Formats: sequence, structure tokens, C-alpha cells
Amino acid sequence: MTNFEVIARLTIRPGRLEGFKAQAAEIMRLTRELDTKTVRYDWFIDEAAMECEVHEVYESEAGLFEHSMHIMEPRALMFEKYASGHRMSFFGPISQQLLDIAHEHADEAHMYALFQGLDQPAVV
Repeated sequence: MTNFEVIARLTIRPGRLEGFKAQAAEIMRLTRELDTKTVRYDWFIDEAAMECEVHEVYESEAGLFEHSMHIMEPRALMFEKYASGHRMSFFGPISQQLLDIAHEHADEAHMYALFQGLDQPAVV
């Protein structure tokens, strides 16, 4: 793995879908304008289940820290008014600093180590 990958999962609060979408648009605007180390930042929504997944890829863990600084205020508003159940999955090794932050700010945080990949020999 050369990039740092994250998946964030959240639940949209009942009756808050339109506000959620507007807040997500503001977060996306800031990401486009300010981030320099974000490779991918895609939002997927299941309106029937009122759930959202955000697939994030950064050049490195430092890219996630940069991104988080840029969206700190609108993300706080997102969870204050429009979303709950913040669950994070990290793919690859992470620093103790990120592990501590994840446990402090997310409802759940999971870390996954690479087991198999196309660019490596198969492990049996």
C-alpha cells in the first residue's frame, strides 16, 4: 500500500437529510479548495437506510491530519445537527497519535493490516 486509506461511516439523523447534504457539500468544497494531500474523497449515501460512507485516500497519514484541520468546524456542525454514529476504519499501520484521536472522536475505530494484494505474491 502506498496511500493511506480510511472509510468513515455515519448515520443521518431522521428528518435531517437535506441539511446533511448541504453540510456534506460544504465539507467537499473546503476539501477541494484547501487539501493538498487528498487523493480521493467520495461520499456514498443510502437514503432508504439513512446511512453514509465516505471513502478517503490520502498520500500519507499526514494528509488525513491536514484534511481534518481544514474541515474541523463544518464536521463538528455535521455531527451536532445532521449525523451520528461516527465509525472509522483505517487500512494500514497508523501512528499512536492517530489511534488516540480516533478513539477520542469516533464512536468506533477499527484498524486493518494488509493481508493480500494484487502487487504481492499470494499468501496461503
